[in-house]
Amino acid sequence: MIRSNLPAEANITKQNIKRMEKLVIKGKKPGPHIVLLAGVHGDEYEPMAACRKIYRELRNSLEKGKISIVPNVNPTAYQAGTRFGSDGLDLARICPGREDGTPSEQAAHAVSRLIRKADMLVDMHTGGLLYDIFPLAGYMLSEDAGILEIQRKMARSFLLPLVWGTDPLPNGRTLSVARDERIPAIYLEYGGGSGFRRRVVKTYVKGFLNLLKQFDMIHGKPEVLEEFYWVEDARPDSGYLQGKMPSPADGICMPRVKTGEQIRKGDEWATILDPATGDKVRLYADIDGLVFLQRTIAKVQKGDALGGILPITGPGKVKFDAAGGSVPF
Repeated sequence: MIRSNLPAEANITKQNIKRMEKLVIKGKKPGPHIVLLAGVHGDEYEPMAACRKIYRELRNSLEKGKISIVPNVNPTAYQAGTRFGSDGLDLARICPGREDGTPSEQAAHAVSRLIRKADMLVDMHTGGLLYDIFPLAGYMLSEDAGILEIQRKMARSFLLPLVWGTDPLPNGRTLSVARDERIPAIYLEYGGGSGFRRRVVKTYVKGFLNLLKQFDMIHGKPEVLEEFYWVEDARPDSGYLQGKMPSPADGICMPRVKTGEQIRKGDEWATILDPATGDKVRLYADIDGLVFLQRTIAKVQKGDALGGILPITGPGKVKFDAAGGSVPF
């Protein structure tokens, strides 16, 4: 008998994409239903491992409510080891998808259907192969004060050094599905690049358990982080990472900064080297702030996002309205 060396995901059919594998934990008493996602992008591995560890730790100890865990939302993207599914689509731009569509559209449809049954949504990410991201918990801003406050509480529960609320208008996301159903939702970002980072798994597991304590779903006193960066930014596309710090030229990106550092306007961000000619083009910071996003793949094309700066120079709260003005927070 000839055995295939391909992973099980290579035998994905339309039917089992529609079915979507999930792990369900039911508590001893009624309570909130939390949907926990990983693998929306196929090159973000630590959240997938965190899902499995969370399931092992909670399957016999959940006191209240229900948790639906999807460790691999986008199977064909995982199979390819890329952000995109086998159809070339980014699942995080096509929700709620289509039941009779391409593999990514079917996966988007299946996960959107699950999200609509939730009381809260947590979608875990990393920077994938392209980016290293300073640890953050984010959410879409909401005009509903009750939903906004729950999202803030959820985000703070993960004890990450950056909490970030952004423009609520983008569509196609898991969070926009939750937004349209008035379901509180957050996403997590931490790390990225090649290799596997156990600290990301540990941080996500610890944070999710702390969230459950915040909402009395497991026993224990929740931890509170006293000092962190907190930005709420309603400016259009404030959360669109792929549009930040565009490269001024093709070449090899040689960065001068690291995530978590403070940078000042006019400081050098990176040098772009053309190896064929030896020409160099430098990119400079256009604002003071925190380096929260850094490209990890050195070869770049003109227009590629090289990183991002948040306009905050120390721990504390900063809020911007849609026009860019600072408002009370």
